[in-house]
Amino acid sequence: MSDAGQQRSLQATFATCDTSGSATPPHVTHATRTAHSANQGNQTMSDANAELIERFYTAFQRLDAEGMNECYAADAVFSDPVFGELRGSEIGDMWHMLTQRAQGFSVAFSSVEATDDAGSANWVASYIFTQSGRPVVNRVRSRFRFRHGRIVEQRDTFDLWNWSQQALGIKGALLGWTPLLKNAIRRQARKGLDAYRAKAGRT
Repeated sequence: MSDAGQQRSLQATFATCDTSGSATPPHVTHATRTAHSANQGNQTMSDANAELIERFYTAFQRLDAEGMNECYAADAVFSDPVFGELRGSEIGDMWHMLTQRAQGFSVAFSSVEATDDAGSANWVASYIFTQSGRPVVNRVRSRFRFRHGRIVEQRDTFDLWNWSQQALGIKGALLGWTPLLKNAIRRQARKGLDAYRAKAGRT
């Protein structure tokens, strides 16, 4: 298959690509939280930051992109293996795009930890990759930095090869580890987000 053909088959990247589908209500699960508190009985900054992480993922479970975006600072930075690095309003637009297009979606989060300026959590997203109709279970580790009660940095990591095997089948299993396929996935993710932002009148 040509590079162009491979890129066309990777039109959607993270959760969905079918804008016509309706979202399936997510399953709500409970988080476990470990907040490091130096002053028992009173809420500390670490407690507040842990609650911020929980609020973020609870909004994600509801597919509430606005609720998620309220957790970020205006100058926040986000990165993951698919979209690369996003800044400011790009982050909110990404979450709007993904939640609007979600198919068969649920998310569970756990192991929430926070200090006065940093935090982390594990989460698992389950959904249907609409381009192939294949189910995907993506296990993600998020690391955060905070400022004035908002997320200023979020770094998500997951196994892109494992994701591509689930989403793309044999093609992902054979090529998912290669720079060719990884770069094609990232190009399509960025292209999709840019198109979404352009349609919304943002650049």
